[in-house]
Amino acid sequence: MSTELFITTDFQRRWVNELTEAGPFFSSFSEPSDRLSKFPKENIQKLVEMGYTSLILPEQYGGAGIKVTDMVLFQETIAKFDSSSALAIGWHQATVGNIFEKSLWSPEQLDHFSEVIQNGALVNRSATEAQTGSPTRGGRPHTTAERSENGWIITGEKTFTTMAPALTHFLVLAWVEDKQSTGFFLIPRESVGLSIKETWHTISMRGTESQTLVLEQVHVDPEQLVELDQAGSSRNTQNGWLLHIPACYLGIAQAARDYAVHFAATYQPNSMNEPISSLFNIQTQIGKMDLELIKARHLLYDIAGIYDNPERRIHLQNELGVAKSIVTNSAIEIVNLAMRIVGAKSLELSNPLQRYYRDVRAGLHNPPMDDMTITKLAHAAISGRQ
Repeated sequence: MSTELFITTDFQRRWVNELTEAGPFFSSFSEPSDRLSKFPKENIQKLVEMGYTSLILPEQYGGAGIKVTDMVLFQETIAKFDSSSALAIGWHQATVGNIFEKSLWSPEQLDHFSEVIQNGALVNRSATEAQTGSPTRGGRPHTTAERSENGWIITGEKTFTTMAPALTHFLVLAWVEDKQSTGFFLIPRESVGLSIKETWHTISMRGTESQTLVLEQVHVDPEQLVELDQAGSSRNTQNGWLLHIPACYLGIAQAARDYAVHFAATYQPNSMNEPISSLFNIQTQIGKMDLELIKARHLLYDIAGIYDNPERRIHLQNELGVAKSIVTNSAIEIVNLAMRIVGAKSLELSNPLQRYYRDVRAGLHNPPMDDMTITKLAHAAISGRQ
């Protein structure tokens, strides 16, 4: 089982090969970053140096103009080696990809932004708050932007700011009082009044360091308001770049599957004359893992391909959410099956399966959540739209 079937261009082949060659370097930081809950800066820096983070820019802005299918393929490849690095850099890729695809900013702002990305800048949206939860559920942000003499003053806190130690820019969602609307502000890391509060104490994706962003009367200039009233409208538009999320968890599942298969083929207790892979119940578990992988991967890449075709994209309704839900839950089941094959050894802290088990469950809490996807499907069915 691999992504080989879904590599269709020389460009994809080259980048899958390059990311795979860098795989041992990426994975060398997985255990310590998980144990210490420290962001693997070295991995992200390597991706920047490889030119990976600027691939997402359209060709007219100096990038490779990669499509969602390319991103999904590359993100899954990275996740096989280090899940935290994949999820973290995925947010940068998705953020930049969506901004340029939909031309969310003015031409001048896009020109400037493309230059900073080419120079190694890393960006993520900071939208979630402790009081409101995920912005996809529609809560009004408590973070406020109050008009000043020559711009705005922003105050508030944002939780779950993934890649916080490495971000050079933050896209902060705030309530813009004088416009009675929400808006995103592009705020550089070095801004006075901006700090990071270490609140990331979780059992999953510990290496992402999704810390809390604190803004204490941060002054921003007028041009730093890059999106106005996009928070509400963006929730009702298709954003295929969010498929980086299920791609990450599929990569984790692939790593767990590969570990379990290798274990089964090489582990031979002294009570047996052959490795445990000869046992029917072990073969059944392996078959079930591959069944889930095939189902999840074909669904993910098929929907990504539909999104990449503008003529077909218009027919998408809830499929992006369905892909995230199906793939994530399949990934969880694959890791579960892998642990059943390996047995109690999978619980040892030195065994990567226990890390895969903890990390893959984080997918349930990435947007869109299962309950929202299922409710939307029900509403579409009841209204006769599907």
